[in-house]
Amino acid sequence: MPVDPQIQALLDEMREAGAKPFEELTVAEARAAAWSFAPLQGEPEEVASIEHTFIPGPNGELPVRIYTPAGAGPFPGLVYFHGSGWVVLNIAVCDTTMRALANSTGCKVIAVNYHKAPEHPFPIPFEDCWAATNWAFEHAEELQLDPERIGVIGDSAGGNLAAAVALRARDEGAPKLAYQALIYPAVEHGWDTGSAHENAEGYLLQRESMHWFWDHYVPDKSLVNDWRVSPLAAKDHSGLPPTFIATAEFDPLRDDGRNYHVALHDAGVPVTYVEYDGMIHGFYWMQGVCDGAKRLHADLAEAVREALQPARAVKVG
Repeated sequence: MPVDPQIQALLDEMREAGAKPFEELTVAEARAAAWSFAPLQGEPEEVASIEHTFIPGPNGELPVRIYTPAGAGPFPGLVYFHGSGWVVLNIAVCDTTMRALANSTGCKVIAVNYHKAPEHPFPIPFEDCWAATNWAFEHAEELQLDPERIGVIGDSAGGNLAAAVALRARDEGAPKLAYQALIYPAVEHGWDTGSAHENAEGYLLQRESMHWFWDHYVPDKSLVNDWRVSPLAAKDHSGLPPTFIATAEFDPLRDDGRNYHVALHDAGVPVTYVEYDGMIHGFYWMQGVCDGAKRLHADLAEAVREALQPARAVKVG
């Protein structure tokens, strides 16, 4: 199908405003431009509480925001790694989406502001996310989290980090993740898939944008096949937690998600895969202007609740 009309209107508006693709910007310019995602998320919802704090990390303290929905604990939990190309964006930009995620899923959400490339290239962002995930489990009681119902979630580069964290948790036997949600994840280093060529230009994230992001994140090309860089390259995908994968039709990374779905399915992992027609990369953060984003939020919430919320007792008689 064609690009969704609401998405096309946004792309037209950006083009008329003279917006440049990431690969034509300096890192500082790209970080400034990324703030334009904030208003696309709509009005922020009220949540029961938001805590701004710092947690210890292997490369210095990590800022986190902890979003608590209404209700009584212990809560299921989601450790969230935001999209960024490993370079731009932060937890402040995605605040509205994190509020919505907590409310729609009933989960306490821990959003992690991991260090960014190029100042902090691989493996530093991955190490930060691994440390934050372990911190959530280690502090589950004081956070009012149920340690049996904690998962990871990430979009784009954050999906890459979430997938890599899940692989390491599987390999080490702990922490025991109950779920992973990967939204248009980048799971294979490179920019030569079919979707990368089909959607090379004109859809916000471009093929050369991924080249730009990958070069900042992994400057040492001897590491590109490391499963922490390319989760699709892992030799074994069995034993991973139940998974939700979302992709967008007009996204250079569409085939990353498709291929990861196949790998997990073939390895016997329970996996739900949804490809959103007419959508582009980044639409998870566009619920204020796009009905397709609202569908993704609803589908994700349903999948997470089914996996992490306790089954309700059925009264008999």
